[in-house]
Amino acid sequence: MIRLLVGLLVFVINRVYRDRPYPRFYVLETVARVPYFSYLSVLHLYETIGWWRKADWLKVHFAESWNELHHLLIMEALGGDRHWIDRFLARHTALLYYWIIAILYLFHPKAAYHFMEEVEKHAYHSYDGFLNSQAEFLQSQAAPEVAVHYYRDGDLYMFDEFQTGQVPTQRRPEINNLYDVFVAIRDDEMEHVKTMVACQQPSAQNTFKSPHTADLEPGLDPSLASP
Repeated sequence: MIRLLVGLLVFVINRVYRDRPYPRFYVLETVARVPYFSYLSVLHLYETIGWWRKADWLKVHFAESWNELHHLLIMEALGGDRHWIDRFLARHTALLYYWIIAILYLFHPKAAYHFMEEVEKHAYHSYDGFLNSQAEFLQSQAAPEVAVHYYRDGDLYMFDEFQTGQVPTQRRPEINNLYDVFVAIRDDEMEHVKTMVACQQPSAQNTFKSPHTADLEPGLDPSLASP
């Protein structure tokens, strides 16, 4: 099932948008956000019925969706959403994937996380290939203001929060041009991969922490596990 879901998404991204990079990345980022919404919806359901309360999981997944939102805003600033057919395809695909992943997460959380691990790996390689083929052009283009604010000049708490493989404040992208922006986005995708891998570990329910919890409260259980 995971291979089929990822394969369908990759087919749309690679075939339909082969020669249109910004619309392709717009569709990718629109869809890439929604599994994190699915995770949050199910986690809130668990908390509401008194089954499972994990504040750190909510923090990290919201930070992941916040990061993907800014990827999407960057692609919109570059004109990736200019045509209605791209918006139509992206939003309807995202709606479908939301419900698929929500149901999958209810019955098999590890598989749902594995799905996003594979999607984020594909995103990483897509951006890496784009950077290698368009380096000179991208270096000549200015960075969108939304990227400058998110990666350099704004409040970086949320930027640190989704990167469970990093210590907060350790990673600070340099943003001087559009090439730097795509480097930062590419590297974000690999940080998502690391976080999805961490969520699949057998002990994750008891040990998974957000980066700031791990930094500020060493040795404590941040799960707030009481019903």
